[in-house]
Amino acid sequence: MEKIEEIFLLGIGANTPVFIDLAEHCGYVVKGLYHYNSDRTGEDEHGFRIQGSFDDLYDMNNLEGMNFLLTMGDNVIRREVAKKLREIGGKVPPLIHPTSVVSRFTKISDGVCISAFSHIQADTKIGKDTVILSGVNVSHNNTIGEGCFIAGGSTIGAYTDVGNFVFIGQGVMTISSKVKNIGDHAFIGAGSLVTKTINKYERVVGRPAKSI
Repeated sequence: MEKIEEIFLLGIGANTPVFIDLAEHCGYVVKGLYHYNSDRTGEDEHGFRIQGSFDDLYDMNNLEGMNFLLTMGDNVIRREVAKKLREIGGKVPPLIHPTSVVSRFTKISDGVCISAFSHIQADTKIGKDTVILSGVNVSHNNTIGEGCFIAGGSTIGAYTDVGNFVFIGQGVMTISSKVKNIGDHAFIGAGSLVTKTINKYERVVGRPAKSI
């Protein structure tokens, strides 16, 4: 008999049911939720009990055998919490929706979430704790850094190095071979058309995308 894997979700907010759906579609049984503080301990959210705070988990000191899914939108916080969970034995597995298409020549790191109907092409690497929402196309020969967020309907053209903690809004398109780098902590507004390199911490929006 195949073992049923259990998972706990960290972060309570508007996206919580979206990530519950992802976990269940990937074959996990959601065992409970954890909030960033103790204010909501004991409450129910979408039919699941809020078991405690992040600190309650950290205080266990040994999370061996426990799986976690992080739902918070802040890229830096998500990466920091995932790192701490791993340090005390917790596992943050990659979750890939069964309707997505991921090349066998692609490297997916721990904590990566790939939602429905996304396509990750060959020779692409995706770093730890990056979230890719529905209908995203990541072209071939790309590197996506750690702790990134790529919103639904975006297309990342080929031959692009995306740094860490990058936010890419809904419906963004980057042009293959034209966008060599997107720097750490860059922010690309929804619907933008990116035609050139974006620097670290740069915020761009528009078609073509320009600094704001």
